Amino acid sequence: MKWRRVSESEVVSMLDAPDRVEQSMGGRTNAYKLLGDRLLKATYIEEKGNIVLITVIEKESVQR
Repeated sequence: MKWRRVSESEVVSMLDAPDRVEQSMGGRTNAYKLLGDRLLKATYIEEKGNIVLITVIEKESVQR
């Protein structure tokens, strides 16, 4: 996550209360969250009641 400049607290915030959730391929889920002027996307799977994070990226910058 640090390579992508996304903190653990931002990921927790995104997964706790995403702005949008959509199903992806292979049973994966994408969660999106607008944090300030950043739109973050997390891809994860749920396994045995746990969330396994696959990747987190900054999708795009939001223009003001």
